[in-house]
Amino acid sequence: MKKQTFMKSTLVATALAIGLGFLPAHAEKVIKISHLNPGDPFNNNSGAMTSVFKSLVEAGTNGSVKVQIFSDGQLGKDNEVIEQTRTGVIQSNISSSGGVAQHYPLVGVFDLPFAFPNISVVHKVMDKDSSFGKKLVADMEEKTGLKVLGLLDSGGFFAITDSKKPIRSLADMEGLRIRTMTLPTHEAIISSLGAKPTPLPWPEVYTALQTGVADGQMNPIPIIAFAKFDEVQKYLTLTKHIITPYVWFMNMDFYNSLTDQEKYVVNYAAEAAVVAGRGISRIIEASDRGLPYLSKKMKVNSLSPAEMKKFAAISQPAVKKLIREKFGDEGVDMLKAMQKSIEESSM
Repeated sequence: MKKQTFMKSTLVATALAIGLGFLPAHAEKVIKISHLNPGDPFNNNSGAMTSVFKSLVEAGTNGSVKVQIFSDGQLGKDNEVIEQTRTGVIQSNISSSGGVAQHYPLVGVFDLPFAFPNISVVHKVMDKDSSFGKKLVADMEEKTGLKVLGLLDSGGFFAITDSKKPIRSLADMEGLRIRTMTLPTHEAIISSLGAKPTPLPWPEVYTALQTGVADGQMNPIPIIAFAKFDEVQKYLTLTKHIITPYVWFMNMDFYNSLTDQEKYVVNYAAEAAVVAGRGISRIIEASDRGLPYLSKKMKVNSLSPAEMKKFAAISQPAVKKLIREKFGDEGVDMLKAMQKSIEESSM
């Protein structure tokens, strides 16, 4: 009987081992990370970030933590993958402010038009370790229950593209249907400038521009380039009106389940990846993958300093009013903290 029991137990154990793929005594941990952009690390910042992160985490943990990358929005829209990260279906994601706003609306303070004077100041302020970044991240983590691994620009200052005419003045904005993210702040900017906001999720943008559902859209140069909007847009205006963040989330329970050494590796890998993301965005902007390339395909112009002041004079009050009405004292306080950080970083 004992022999039969032992044989039966051995057979069960063997079957389980086969079914589980001969798992080692200490099963490896897996970080499934999602982002919406192409996976090529030389194509966009989130592609670069996830590639660097994977390499550093797997090497730094000696394989005890593996990273699986899901690019091109394979797992769903921005707001959906944030929810997947929150519930633990996946462990991490990098999302635009459009998706983040559905879980943390105060991210809209970044949408104050013409707030940042240059990209260097953006790097100093839009960082989870800056004085403002620490305030924002603490509030974001408390309200979402998610760990924030990184905060950086989504690819640079926004430009406006359209299929109708070059934009040189406020009058040229009149009546244009401009695709925006599903953000009230972006809609307020476009409305204040005399155009018609057309909020659409990212996967629908190219087709909307191609079919004329929207006349134009606004995005950073690297995104305009890799999305191939030059195929369906004729004009590109360097407005530099806003710059929005990408937020890098991780499931808090998963992060807390890591050993101290694994947390150390994940943290420094994320920091290094953010640096790589910023760097690749600046390289793309200046290379044949960015503005030089688009200049061969589209008619490019910049707003004059005088016109920028006119755009700012109209759009800034509209966004400040919206933030005050929508978020009350909390929103005003966060906006003031950002503006103070911008002022200090500009000195």
